[in-house]
Amino acid sequence: MGWYDTKPWLASYGDEPVPEVTPTTLLGTFRRTVAQVPDTTAIAYFDARLSYREVDELSDGVARHLRSAGFGPGDRLALVLQNIPQFVLALLGAWKAGGIVVPVNPMYRSGELTHVLADAGVKAIVCSQRGWHDYIGALVPGSPVEIALTTSELDFQTRDDQRVLGGATRQETPGAADLLVAARSATGAVEEARPALDDVALISYTSGTSGKPKGATNTHGNVGTNAALLAGSSGSETGVALFALAPLFHITGMVCEVAYAIEVAGTLALAYRFEPGVVLDALLEHRPVYMVGPSTAYMALMAHPAASPAHFESFDALYSGGAALPPAVVEAFRSRFGRYIHNGYGLTETTAGCVVVPRGLEAPVDPASGTISIGLPVPGTIVRILTDDGAELPPGQADRDRRRGADGGARLLERPGRHGRGAARWPPAHRRHRLHGRARLGLRRGPQEGHDQRGRVQGVAA
Repeated sequence: MGWYDTKPWLASYGDEPVPEVTPTTLLGTFRRTVAQVPDTTAIAYFDARLSYREVDELSDGVARHLRSAGFGPGDRLALVLQNIPQFVLALLGAWKAGGIVVPVNPMYRSGELTHVLADAGVKAIVCSQRGWHDYIGALVPGSPVEIALTTSELDFQTRDDQRVLGGATRQETPGAADLLVAARSATGAVEEARPALDDVALISYTSGTSGKPKGATNTHGNVGTNAALLAGSSGSETGVALFALAPLFHITGMVCEVAYAIEVAGTLALAYRFEPGVVLDALLEHRPVYMVGPSTAYMALMAHPAASPAHFESFDALYSGGAALPPAVVEAFRSRFGRYIHNGYGLTETTAGCVVVPRGLEAPVDPASGTISIGLPVPGTIVRILTDDGAELPPGQADRDRRRGADGGARLLERPGRHGRGAARWPPAHRRHRLHGRARLGLRRGPQEGHDQRGRVQGVAA
């Protein structure tokens, strides 16, 4: 057994027992939550509130409509929406129908979306009415898409906040059905799919910084289990409110917001898209205890003239990921608002966070490079630092890292023509996934106790 196999970083979690998580699917967790707290608010969107019961019923309707239109197990549904309730309804509805969801950045333009639709073999698409009119409707005839549904960001809420919803109008979309009308009018029983842990839930596309975006497959088991692991390490209580600072289409939003909220039977507060003033208002209204987003969003919130400690006093934990977190931002934020931002690290291919700074601990800053630690491996996860020939490096050296664990490592999408519809499968839990780059792991217990833990690996924070 090597140094990494002993998981020495677990000692940094302190006296609290490290949570043990039974692998699960998010759809299974959602059923459990609906059964236990059906009338708890699942989604808050401006002045709108949807209970878990309503989300369950509406997503059932989406599943019925999709099934009646010929959408079945293994088919792919592209979800091209901002942070609105319909994102969650379509996500769950597609899964209930046995499908695989392809979350797509709604800021993609024609060339990028055309590539994703063809590469993933998308059969159904859900997008905004505005997006359909702007360009998506013109792309569908030349794509694999056979089923189209549209929706409006104005639905459910009545405030029509002009800071983010200005210019939005409800529009007819010839060639596409209205998502909510379809969900509410679909009748008949639906035989809800019960995906296995290794069945693919998502085809999540990378940012394409090294070429065209590539689809990474994320399974039902890894989405659900990773959310449970993150919830266990963050210590959030059940029934709390969370604010979706990160976009839901991103793997961070999918796992650390949607899945996390369902795991803790909490309320997911949405505000369409990021606008600092709108976010600050939402924080006062919903009083969330948990939020995750990129460091740039925290910088924008700090820069807003109305930002005050009152906006952040409800939080038990703030997390940052998706971009480098400057230590100066962490300290400036704490100085102004009295809250510490916990760092984290993950990839699309790793189903979001695999390393995080647990609540109650603080990340040390490397004096040589000035970079802040990305944290400790999530319980059940091992991060190894390897040389190019696969040898393990001891603490104090840097190379590439290799991660394995319950949260899984993804493989890139194999084209449907090679293995048939729905053939994409998740690699087994023991598969090891390489992350090219260098990472520094470790924590300190408090601002006065910076010291080198055995779980710390020097290097450059991703």
